[in-house]
Amino acid sequence: MALQCGIVGLPNVGKSTLFNALTESSIPAENYPFCTIEPHHGIVHLPDSRLQKLNTIYNPQKLTPANVEFTDIAGLVKGASKGEGLGNQFLSQIRQTSAILHVVRCFKNQKVNHINETVDPIRDVETIETELLLADLQTLEKRKQKLEKDAKSNQKEKKNHLILINELTQHCSSGKKVNLFKVDDNMRSFKNSLHLLTDKPTLYIANIDESDLINKKINCHVKTLKEFVENQNSSLVSLCASLEQEISSIKQEEKLLYLSEYNLSESGLNKVIRASFSLLGLQTFFTCGKNEVRAWTTLQGTAAPQAAGTIHSDFERGFIKAEVFHYNEIVKYEKEKILRELGMIRQEGRDYIIKDGDCVFFKFNV
Repeated sequence: MALQCGIVGLPNVGKSTLFNALTESSIPAENYPFCTIEPHHGIVHLPDSRLQKLNTIYNPQKLTPANVEFTDIAGLVKGASKGEGLGNQFLSQIRQTSAILHVVRCFKNQKVNHINETVDPIRDVETIETELLLADLQTLEKRKQKLEKDAKSNQKEKKNHLILINELTQHCSSGKKVNLFKVDDNMRSFKNSLHLLTDKPTLYIANIDESDLINKKINCHVKTLKEFVENQNSSLVSLCASLEQEISSIKQEEKLLYLSEYNLSESGLNKVIRASFSLLGLQTFFTCGKNEVRAWTTLQGTAAPQAAGTIHSDFERGFIKAEVFHYNEIVKYEKEKILRELGMIRQEGRDYIIKDGDCVFFKFNV
């Protein structure tokens, strides 16, 4: 399963700087609005120390981590839902992502222009989320017009869909995001098919000043943003994007020394990548052998045949059973032979639910 995260925010809040740091690329990050016009894409490895330990145990020819894809999307301005700025492009690009990383400026710097002249994270967040809500209302209105025609045929399902559309319209009109609207399980698939922008999981990223990072200071902007995010039932990560870009450009052996100077145990980027991964309820399982040790991504609650399908469709179609042991067990005993002798390698069938950290060997026949 591919995890695609769209990096959004007002112009000049640090989106492209964060993208550069994440992907160690050199996308322009200039001090003027709409520097990013076409979206930039980058594939980033998911930081996972377990993979390195499995590498030591198996010594494979190839080591393949799980990936997260990031997209740097053009800055949004008020009126985007009506096509202002690069609004139409911006909104269509967000629709293609699985989750949103909303970068919010929480630092003061006279050298970096703010499109609204002053720093106010709540105002900035509400500017973007209002535009997303307006875009969702347009989507709902279009679907409503189509359903009203279909509902005349007395199809019960169409009528139920129309009822949900009307409820969602009322919900969004009151300024509430779609991901705060609860639906019955039998209507969840239809709701997801609408691809509404405010239904996407959102991680907020507070872009702070380097001095706040050094002093371990939580400035007033971050405090107000944190309170806002908690009410949205979402998560917040604070980092200094410009510093993260510096760290990403130096050699690996120098990074730990650089981080220690700021009293950081790891980069803020690692936190962002992992938070992005968990945002969609994803987990990692491993396939291990002399040829390759690889991390695979699947949704929590996925059954063994569907997990096998992430490797190859033939694995799911011809699934017979799965041999399973957990990462913690192989790290403890270091050899599969010992696990087998101890009866710790289990034979699991179609109903088995894959767990995070499982090491799996799928058996299939097509």
